[in-house]
Formats: sequence, C-alpha cells, structure tokens
Amino acid sequence: MNDINKEIDFLLSTARDAQRRFEAQGSQQLFDRAAVAAAWALMQPDRNAELARLAVKETGLGNVADKITKNHRKTLGLMRDIKNQISFGLVNDDPTTGISEYLRPKGVVAAIVPSTNPLATPVNNIVNALKTGNAIILAPSPKGAVPLAKLIGYIHAEFDKCNIDKNLVQMVPAPPSKAKTTRLMAGADMLVVTGSQSNVRAAYSSGTPAIGVGAGNVVTIIDETADLDAAATKIAQSKCFDNATSCSSENAIIIVDAVYDDMVAALDKAGGMLLDDAQTDRLIATHWQDGHLNRNMLAKDIDIVLAELDLTDLAPKGTKFLLAPTSGIGADHPISGEKMALFAALYRATDFAEAKDKARQIHAYQGQGHSLGLHSTDDTRAHSLAADMPVCRVIINQAHCFAAGGSFDNGLPFSLSMGCGSWGGNSIDENLNWTHFVNHVRITRPIPPSEPSLEDIFADYWADYRADYWQETAS
Repeated sequence: MNDINKEIDFLLSTARDAQRRFEAQGSQQLFDRAAVAAAWALMQPDRNAELARLAVKETGLGNVADKITKNHRKTLGLMRDIKNQISFGLVNDDPTTGISEYLRPKGVVAAIVPSTNPLATPVNNIVNALKTGNAIILAPSPKGAVPLAKLIGYIHAEFDKCNIDKNLVQMVPAPPSKAKTTRLMAGADMLVVTGSQSNVRAAYSSGTPAIGVGAGNVVTIIDETADLDAAATKIAQSKCFDNATSCSSENAIIIVDAVYDDMVAALDKAGGMLLDDAQTDRLIATHWQDGHLNRNMLAKDIDIVLAELDLTDLAPKGTKFLLAPTSGIGADHPISGEKMALFAALYRATDFAEAKDKARQIHAYQGQGHSLGLHSTDDTRAHSLAADMPVCRVIINQAHCFAAGGSFDNGLPFSLSMGCGSWGGNSIDENLNWTHFVNHVRITRPIPPSEPSLEDIFADYWADYRADYWQETAS
C-alpha cells in the first residue's frame, strides 16, 4: 500500500507542478491549443480506427464502426461547443454592480472513466480540463487501460509538436486498482466520475469536490399522435448504436393502446423482433444472473445475443434488436432496469396518463433524474413531462442516445456524462461541460447603497394578513 501511495502521490505532484506552470503562462490561446491537440490525437482518422479496434478487443463491448463514429462526432461536437468560448481570465466587468468576474482553473482533475466508452469519455474530460487550464489524471477501468494508454501516447505526441507539458495529461499506472483510484481521489482538486454508481458514491465520500453522474435507464413513450415509422427508425438507430453501450440508449418503450399494434409493426420493420412470453422469460433468466448482467450478452452483436438465447434460427432476417413484452416494474422485475444489451422492455398503456405513470414507476426503480423520451406531435405533453417527471432531460422525437448527450441538431452540450440532479443523487443537472471545470473569482467594489424600507418589502403581506400592523406602528 505504501508503494501505491508513493506512486500516486508522485503522479499528483508532477501534475500539480505542470498545472501551475500552465496557469502561470496562461492564455486562452495556449489553453485552446492544448485542447485542440488532445482532440486531434483521437480524431485523426487512422488513429481513431486503430483505437476503436483496440477498445473493442480489450473491453469486449460495442462495435468498431460505431466507436469510430462516436469518437469522431462526440469530439467534433465538443470542439464546436468550446470554440471561441472565453474560459480563463476576466469574463465580466459590471460597473452597475461593481463586480468583475474571473475564471480560474480547478487545479488537478481526476477523472474515473468507464469501460463502455474508454476513448470518447476520457477525451471529453481531457479537452474540457485543458480548455480551462487544468491538469488531468485519468483512472480507467481495468479493461480500458490499454486503449487509454495508447490514446495518451498519441496526445503526448501532439503535445510535443506544440511544446506543451505532457504531465498535464496522465493516467494511473497499469494495472488500475481500487487502491490507486482511492488515493488519487483523495489527492486531486476535483473529481469527475462516469460509470458505476459505486464509483460515484466513493467519489462523493472521498472528501474531494466531485461531479458524478447518475445511472441511465431511459424510458421512451410513444403516444397516439406520433409519426410511428419515424419513431421506430430513431429507436432502432439509438438502441443499436455501439451495441447499446450508451447510458442514453432506450431501455423501456411504452406505447399507448391506440397505436400499440401499429407501432409494434413499425418496430418490426425497423429490425425489432417481438418475443413471446416464454422467450421473454428465457431472456430474463439468461441476462440477469445473481444480480449481475450476463457478460456474454452485454453490449454484444445481435448474432451473439440471438445465439445466447437459442433464437438464431427463429429470428427474422434483418433482426437488429429484441422487444420483450412485460408488465412488471421494480426490483422483482429486473427487465425494467438498465440492460446495456440489444433488447428493450416493451410496455403498453391505456393512454398518455398511464404511460406517464409507468415511466415514473420505472424511474423510481432505476434511472431517476437522467432522461425521458417522447415521440409525439402534441407539445403540451412535452411540457407535462418536464413539469412533473423526475428527469433532467425530456427528449422529443429524437434518437435518444444521440440526442441526450448533445447533437448537431439540438441545443444540448456535447457530453458523455449526464448529470441527474437531486433525483439521481448528483451535484449537477446538466450535461457535463467546460463550465464545470472552472472556479469563479469575483472582485467586489463599493456602489451606491440600495437598502429597501420594511414597507417596500412587507406592505402587501401586511395588508393581507396584518391589518392591525399599521395601527400598532402608528401608536
């Protein structure tokens, strides 16, 4: 243990020294150059393809083509979001309030990253950290260590071209371990944790300021006004992307009775195979074993999933994912939880009100705070969900896994870490972005006083509830 502590403490020391120099030399141009260099290390097409292949080989999760797309689009979108953003120095000078505002780095950021996205998530964190003048140390999952080490090697090569200190971006030495991560969390200035809820809880209890994100378990509602073919196409695209590794992939689909049969037919046309009761029971028994998800199905290609369930010969040609009809919700019905596999639970509801209630029950079991999808042309229903449901995002008529983390055709910031607010036990309720990586420093100066009288504040209240007050004060 002493050796581990010394190893991590040395890592933190070199990162802290590098960050201090980075900030002392600090300029927006320098920070932006470092962020662009790190992004290009992954986005360069040959490296992206090589790293995507390595990630799938090492983790056994997802598929290469989609990881290439994810690495490219998520990073490109992030770079669009931060381009021309002022993230350091004086950002506001208001003579009316007498306040000037500066942005300063947090210091050394520690990022705990999941095996589901061992490249796109680290780069997102690295770019945000560098954009704001921080150093960053990454702690990968054991299966994600090899591709991350390769990625950081490419980042360092880009840094050499720009004369940027390589100690600004480091990773926990292999092999990763809980002891190393614990020591890192205790010594950093800020934590960003994406992945298992046990890691998030450990970060919050570490004593270091932490940003953690909640569990996904996306529910999508299809009402009687929806464009069914468009909804089915988007659900299929989202569900199947990178073999459902995304926390924003649809896990439960609730269809109102008026369009249930037609929507199931549309999903069938989009590649969704409807299971019967016996097949659904077998799927549940196969995928959940002693409280754990079956790694033989987890984020695997559909042919592997079908073989695992003895459905290879029964599946229609063109099957891309499975639909498992069910009515159960809660701990006794694990199919109502997150699956990270190429199937979704299928529910039916008499109307929108019942669909909304079922979604609430599902999220009460798992995924509260994350997001909820709706396919509808009635915008009042979107407002109904936003005003009443315990979620931080309501995604309308979009492929959910692309939309929730930011997309080129919606206004959310590009991110792979979605805050779930108080409902999900998180300190943020928005997509993690560069604004979470800065400290705000405010200069305050004296201004003409603005002190109200008691009557200015309480007159209306007294008039309604203390009619005798005026007499009391008068006497």
